[in-house]
Amino acid sequence: MQGRNVFGVMVLAFSTGSLSVSYAEVAQAMGDGRPSFLIGEVRHAYFDGIIDDLLTAGLGADGLGDPVPPPVMDAGAATELRRLAIYNNYRALVDTTPGGGYGTLYGPTVGASSVITAQGGRIAGHEYLAYARSGRGGKVTLMVQVPDHFNPDSPCIVTAPSSGSRGIYGAIGTAGEWGLKQGCVVAYTDKGTGTGAHNLQDNTVQGIDGVLADAGAAGRDALFAARMSDSQRARFNADTPDRFAFKHAHSQQNPEQDWGWNVLQSIELAFHILNTHHAQGWAAGNGPRRLTPDNTVVIASSVSNGGGASVRAAELDRRGLIDGVVVSEPNVTPAHDPGFSIVQGNGPALRKHSRSLYDYTTLLSLYQGCANVAQPDAPFNLAPVPDACTSLANKGLLQPGSAHQQALEAQRIINDYGIPPEQNVLQPLHWWLNVPQSIAVTYANAYGRFSVRDNLCGFSMGATDAGQGHAPVPLPQAAGERLFGTSNGIPPTGGVNLIYNNAAQGPVNYTAGLSPSSGLADHSLDGFLCLRSLATGEDPVTDGALRGRERARAVRVGLGIDRILADGDLGGRPALVLHGRSDAILSPNHTSRAYFGLNRRMEGSGSGLRYYEVLNAHHLDTLNALAGLDARFIPLHFYFAQAMDLMYAHLTEGTQLPASQVVRTTPRGRNYDGTVPAIGPGNLPAIHPHPPSADRIVFESDQVRIPE
Repeated sequence: MQGRNVFGVMVLAFSTGSLSVSYAEVAQAMGDGRPSFLIGEVRHAYFDGIIDDLLTAGLGADGLGDPVPPPVMDAGAATELRRLAIYNNYRALVDTTPGGGYGTLYGPTVGASSVITAQGGRIAGHEYLAYARSGRGGKVTLMVQVPDHFNPDSPCIVTAPSSGSRGIYGAIGTAGEWGLKQGCVVAYTDKGTGTGAHNLQDNTVQGIDGVLADAGAAGRDALFAARMSDSQRARFNADTPDRFAFKHAHSQQNPEQDWGWNVLQSIELAFHILNTHHAQGWAAGNGPRRLTPDNTVVIASSVSNGGGASVRAAELDRRGLIDGVVVSEPNVTPAHDPGFSIVQGNGPALRKHSRSLYDYTTLLSLYQGCANVAQPDAPFNLAPVPDACTSLANKGLLQPGSAHQQALEAQRIINDYGIPPEQNVLQPLHWWLNVPQSIAVTYANAYGRFSVRDNLCGFSMGATDAGQGHAPVPLPQAAGERLFGTSNGIPPTGGVNLIYNNAAQGPVNYTAGLSPSSGLADHSLDGFLCLRSLATGEDPVTDGALRGRERARAVRVGLGIDRILADGDLGGRPALVLHGRSDAILSPNHTSRAYFGLNRRMEGSGSGLRYYEVLNAHHLDTLNALAGLDARFIPLHFYFAQAMDLMYAHLTEGTQLPASQVVRTTPRGRNYDGTVPAIGPGNLPAIHPHPPSADRIVFESDQVRIPE
């Protein structure tokens, strides 16, 4: 993808605190003036929908469904890195196996126009890519895609902030696909996370197009470069060779506190792009038509971290940019309101809801390895850690007994923390995939604004020997050149692993780490005890208050979490929030259920929020392709697309939004011969326009009541 200078030199007009945008800047973004938050050039490319395109990078629906990724023949070719990034980001969130619904219930050609379908889901149009200023000296990537079939007579913009810690194409298969097929402009942001990886050993970084360059030569054009002098980097490399810094973890920005502002930036850039570069084709009467929030439908959307970002954008938007919100499994941390509780079925009332992701994830990082021992039949339970049970018991964190008894106790501790038991069967797989462990390390660094040089709690990031030693080694050159297309932004990823520097045998991949306090192979439990202490402010073993340096670090993390809390006030906007009850990453009691309750407390009868909880659905649809999960779970993505349809119809035609409800799906199960049948409409009932009372989710008497 070739870049060219479209807008000239930027003007800086920001405070040194969190991002703030004036009304003048908003007006500027709607017209011909260059938005002052932009940094450097805006790159532009046009894709013809045949050789290359906006949605599938020329691969088409069949290419995205192919388990063999597209090759990168030239690591200096931005188009090839873009294609690999779109391929991997699409497949990371969507089950692309035909039996799971790809190509029949969802996908690039499903619900698309006949032209798009005939082109295999390829969508022609313009793509604009730019950096924007954010936070205290930080920056984010913004992207605007304008499909050729965008209709200025019924204009719409859909936001697509990236999920997880992913890069700019992180929401291409969710909000991006829906918006492009609908003919909407799609406004993306990586939220200041993304695939920015700084190889500290050879001092290479990625540019905005993913191509590797020397950090010194790249300068401000780098996606991310760690803050350190040459002498500091030399000392760091001497002490800890072959390590990486990653943008989400090590930018020292706490990017999450500005995620909502970043989404608003992306909307403003979309209006500017449309009014500056496309309005000449809409001339009517005395001049070109000017698109504004008053005549354009804007839906803030996305999933996971991207969904949380769009929720925060709607809370921050007091300028009327956003008309409606549709988010799935949002990573939103509501400010805790003890004035309401959450009740599922006839279960006990939960008042200790709204815990932060870092809080309950560090708990999982301590106890899940042991809990796996009691889940022998869970799919892909490939990393039970009996030594973790022993270590926890020796430290008084579990009762004496057999490993099985201790594992059952570990599972009770997890579920008593407000994490529903419906997720238990999935958590062993997530543990094996390093999900809670990677979140714990990255978010501790991000919330506390720690430098890579801090090696927080003894953790660092780098490639490791796949053999018996598991020691740090240089990342192979080819893997480093392709990180833009293969990394999800939160190690372990793309060949970069989590390393426990303090392991008894020396620095190793944390999964092989022997804890110094015990000498046991407990997956570096000592390091995760340290991370847990930063969440609670107490020593997990003694329950004593932290002191000195440890206390200061915990205070930094706590302040970072305070700055990302959601207030629950959407300004009465219509909003649809979906969540799978079996979510093993973002617990509904601490995210969507709690946000629903907080919103009702804030807005009362004026609330426009509807909450849909989907049974037999979880966080990562892509895992449904795996044996053992295919028969048990359904694609939540199907309901995200349905919710987008409902919101669009509501905003354009005035149709009523269905009431909050539990959606009762039917898993695929197994045939008599053991095979798993293809999923079909019978497995996925529509969100009910008028749900029966037994299925309604309500807020009554200061309780969020969830049907069983």
